[in-house]
Amino acid sequence: MPFFDGARGRMHYRRWPIEHPRYTVVLLPGIGQHSGHYHRFARGLRPAGEVWALDTAGHGLSEGDPERPGTLAELVADAVRLVELARGDRPLILMGHSLGAVTALGMLGAAGPESTDAATGSTVLDRNYPLRPALPSDALAGLVLSGVPKRALGGGAPGAPGTPLPQRLPVLAVHGVDDRRAPIDAIRVWTSRHESVDLREYIDAGHDLLHEPVHARVTADIADWMQGVVVGLARHP
Repeated sequence: MPFFDGARGRMHYRRWPIEHPRYTVVLLPGIGQHSGHYHRFARGLRPAGEVWALDTAGHGLSEGDPERPGTLAELVADAVRLVELARGDRPLILMGHSLGAVTALGMLGAAGPESTDAATGSTVLDRNYPLRPALPSDALAGLVLSGVPKRALGGGAPGAPGTPLPQRLPVLAVHGVDDRRAPIDAIRVWTSRHESVDLREYIDAGHDLLHEPVHARVTADIADWMQGVVVGLARHP
C-alpha cells in the first residue's frame, strides 16, 4: 500500500492506474470520507483520466485523529506532497470535495476565511490560512471544486481576502442546489467574481454529489469538462 510521511504522520493514498492516460487527477476528499469511497468515480473517468486520491489525516488508512484532521496549512502540506508524487508529463487536474475543496483553494492561496472583527467589520485572517500559493503557477491544468463551504470563500462576500486564482486556470465548481452543509449562495457570489469559473448546479441534490442519485450525471459532466481542459476547450479568462 502506498504511503508517505505527512505533516503529522503517515499518509495513505490510492491510485487507479490505467493504460495510456491523457491526464492525471489528484482528488482530496471531505471529512468522513477517504479514497476507498471513490472507486466508482475513478471508473467514470476511464479511459482518459488516472485518479490519485488522498486519505486525509485520521481517515481511511492515514494516521491521525479523525476529529482533528489538521490546520489548513497542514492539510495543504499533505496535499502538495501527493501532487508532487502524481506529477508527470501529463496535464494534472486538482479536485477537492468539501474540506478537500478548502484545501485545494488553500494550495493556491485563494481560500479566504469568513470570520469578521465585530469592532471594525474587517475580515480577520487566521494564521493557518495560507495566502501564498504552495504550487507553481503552471503546476495545474485545471481545478474542480465540489461542495465548497462558505468559510473558504470569504463568506461569499465581494472583495474577500485571498490570492486571486492563477491566470488562465480553468475552474469547474459543482454544487447541489439543496446543499445544507454548504449552502449554494456563497459559491454563486464567488463564481461571479471569477471569470475562469464554470458553476454547474444540480437540482434536488445536496452536499455529496458523487454519492447521491445525481452521481452519474455529475461524474459525466466532470469527465467531459476535464477532457475539455486537456484539449484546450475549457473556460478560462
